[in-house]
Amino acid sequence: MGAHYDSAEGSPGANDNGSGVAVLLELSRRFASVDCSRTVRFVAFTNEEPPFFLSKQQGSMIYASAARRRGDDIRLMISLETLGYYRNEPHSQHYPPLFGLCYPDRANFIGFVSNFRSRGLMRRLAAAFRASSDFPLEHTATFAFIPGVAWSDHSAFWLCQYRALMVTDTAFYRYPWYHTAGDTPEKLDYACLARVTEGLFGAIRRLANGLG
Repeated sequence: MGAHYDSAEGSPGANDNGSGVAVLLELSRRFASVDCSRTVRFVAFTNEEPPFFLSKQQGSMIYASAARRRGDDIRLMISLETLGYYRNEPHSQHYPPLFGLCYPDRANFIGFVSNFRSRGLMRRLAAAFRASSDFPLEHTATFAFIPGVAWSDHSAFWLCQYRALMVTDTAFYRYPWYHTAGDTPEKLDYACLARVTEGLFGAIRRLANGLG
């Protein structure tokens, strides 16, 4: 599990990606007292934002490349990316072209996003999340070239031939202050963020014990 701790230039980064780092830290605290049959690693990455994204200086690219050289048996990487903004108003959620035909128009859910190769594990994680929480969840496996789909640290693991997915509130498809000076802590919905964290804890625990 990973989250980037840098923010875009000029942005305080409360949601992108302070929310992801907060969830990473809370999950690591919870897992410290839990035994799992599989190893769960928690990694904070730097240099996810431009101008480093998809360069050799991106923190997750350095990590994933080193893991591949070592032959690390990483079954799944989960990128925690921009997790804290939720709305219930109609038409508060936006999408790339055509996606809106299949997904809800209210920004009240958490999203799991993967490439096609990672689809099976994404579906297992989604099932485990739903077994652990009643928080709304939507998921998709799709093409990496669609704007936003590959815009986090999971893409570095895709490039290194690992299965990976992103957990996200969908960022700029719902969050008006994405990469701006307005990305400040009072914009976040902490009650929803806590429910998402609890659901992820249950889901990852199930997957790490072969139950998902």
